[in-house]
Amino acid sequence: MNLVSPPTQASAPRRRWLWPMLCAAVAAVLGLCLLAGSSGFGLPDLHTDTGGAIFDLRLQRVLTGFLVGASLSCAGTVFQALLRNPLAEPYVLGVSSGGALGAAAAILGGFGALAGAAAVPLCAFVGAAATLAVVYALASRNGVPSVYSLILSGVIVSSVASSLLMFGISVAPAQGMHTVLWWMLGNLQAESPALLTACAVPMAAAMLGVWLLAPELNALTLGRDMAHFLGVRTKTAIVLGLVLATVMTAAAVGLAGLIGFVGLVVPHAMRSLFGADHRRLLPAAALCGGAFLALCDALARSALPAVGEIPVGVVTSLVGGPFFLLLLRRGRKGGWPA
Repeated sequence: MNLVSPPTQASAPRRRWLWPMLCAAVAAVLGLCLLAGSSGFGLPDLHTDTGGAIFDLRLQRVLTGFLVGASLSCAGTVFQALLRNPLAEPYVLGVSSGGALGAAAAILGGFGALAGAAAVPLCAFVGAAATLAVVYALASRNGVPSVYSLILSGVIVSSVASSLLMFGISVAPAQGMHTVLWWMLGNLQAESPALLTACAVPMAAAMLGVWLLAPELNALTLGRDMAHFLGVRTKTAIVLGLVLATVMTAAAVGLAGLIGFVGLVVPHAMRSLFGADHRRLLPAAALCGGAFLALCDALARSALPAVGEIPVGVVTSLVGGPFFLLLLRRGRKGGWPA
């Protein structure tokens, strides 16, 4: 389907030089992340068992950070297009609260003894997906949800799930409470390469799916009625976009916990550079989001070696908050991305 692209497409030739720069910057950042760690900056001795193990752990964390950051950035881009809200982010429909509630149930309920290392990510994924189903059902009228109903339903369901989560934490033993809180702050240390692979498959498939949906997303940013006149099956496109974005978010939450600001800040930054055409915006957001989270995790591992590892969610908030304020200040001067 050849749909009308956003007006920013006319300036696309002037942006072509940004792609090699972005790819080179992402490769450089990921390479630097492999050199950073609590044991010091530099490549460990790969000829020893200890050095090889350290390098494997760093490589696994960099890959986890890149996948989670790319998924959250793509999901945030999709939610901002579907909801036509610049403040929309991957957790706007209560997916984070549902995922956190599922993970807390797995941790506090002792499901790890039954399902092993996959218990927490699996329960988090199920909780996030169930939350979206409830939100969609509440927001739908005659099978078609409105933007405002989706946001309001997401806020309500998120509040209920958060209340249940807080209740569970309040009655949990000290060890269980500490584990749940640490998971909620974000942790990119995957339990095993098999678990990372299992989460990477739905993430990659969903990212490919939303990229194929890019023309429909371009039309939906103009409004549902205009998209319908352009030949888009709006209901199908909206449902498919919500499902794919939730799959990415749920997989990211299940693998790494709650990590904020990535899905909010990165899409805005990439939109200001690459324009509003989702055929370019989604790949750019994926690359930048992955590199951003991997870099934040490297800072979390190496910033305070004497104190220990800082939760990566804390670092993303500390870095992403001021960065978003800079974007907001630029917007007040007339440079806010469309």
